[in-house]
Amino acid sequence: MISLQNEPIVLDALVAEVAEPEHGGVVTFIGQTRRDSDGRAVAALDYEADDDLARLEMATIAEEAKARFGATIALAHRLGTVAVGEASVAVVASAGHRPAAFAACRYVIDEVKTRVPIWKRTHFVDGGRQWIDGIEETPVPHPEEPPHG
Repeated sequence: MISLQNEPIVLDALVAEVAEPEHGGVVTFIGQTRRDSDGRAVAALDYEADDDLARLEMATIAEEAKARFGATIALAHRLGTVAVGEASVAVVASAGHRPAAFAACRYVIDEVKTRVPIWKRTHFVDGGRQWIDGIEETPVPHPEEPPHG
């Protein structure tokens, strides 16, 4: 199962997707919105994607994990606004044994982060917004300096 979705991620549904009687190891990874980023308080994250290309690349990565580790993969990524503490991405990997399941799960999340066209914008509590590339969209207001003299 590969999913780009605006709704919250339901981990139990992903685990059910990879359940196979031959697989003894099931590993999950959940990436969630942190409360702070580089010392600034975070209000939420926004995710945007090129839907067709993102789904295609996510499916390709899942197939690579199957070929390399014998794993079955379920992968979901949120789009839209994701509040602090909510899951942004989830990977579930099942494989015949624990080492392969862990390796497949790690492989998938690492590849998703580097290859899938999904863009993240941070909304800070102070009103600033910043894309992951560091471009500040709304400068943080600075208090006026007191007059000299």
